[in-house]
Amino acid sequence: MELTEEKLRQIIKKVIQEQTGQASDPHRVQVSVSNHHIHLTEDDFKTLFPGQKMTPFKPLKQPKEFASTSVADVVGPNGKISHVRVLGPCRSHSQVEISRSEAIAIGVDAPIRLSGHLDGAPSVKLVTPDGEVTVQGVIVAKRHIHMSNDDAAKLGVKLGDLVSVEIKTPDRCTIYNDVVARPREDFVEEMHIDTDEASAANVGMGAPTFGRIIVPEKK
Repeated sequence: MELTEEKLRQIIKKVIQEQTGQASDPHRVQVSVSNHHIHLTEDDFKTLFPGQKMTPFKPLKQPKEFASTSVADVVGPNGKISHVRVLGPCRSHSQVEISRSEAIAIGVDAPIRLSGHLDGAPSVKLVTPDGEVTVQGVIVAKRHIHMSNDDAAKLGVKLGDLVSVEIKTPDRCTIYNDVVARPREDFVEEMHIDTDEASAANVGMGAPTFGRIIVPEKK
């Protein structure tokens, strides 16, 4: 039997669900910390890394996505964030995702947005030893949950719906409201919060963290 990409994806998803307990409880979700990162178009990548190919450093949980070996400095009016990793593959628009505290430190008023929602977002420079580009699209990522269409159906939510997630870690219990549901057929269920939010909830210190999705009652 040929092991197609779709079949491999289903096997990986099943293993993850069994390991995390999500198979028996659709409200249980793994919480991952999304560190600052960069998405680039092919043209911008070629400018910053001439003659190079985007090389995977490690795979990410979502299908086909990976952290690359390439890094660049993010430069704002008041400072810079060094060695920010580029994620692959290339996209149709370049964008930079940082935390709110980092935005304040480098002097940009980055709005809290979902990935790809870049209207009115401020600009920053991306600098490497071999090139420089200006990217109009630095945002603070709005907290969200990736999930498959099947996951969304079990929870009774659709694209763009807002849920809450309760996170219990040692010595701290935090409930995050206004978490955006982002179902797509090939997504693996995973909540993303940034480093500021992770620090507030004591997430990312050792063992994997899991939250419980709270779906508001339909009016």
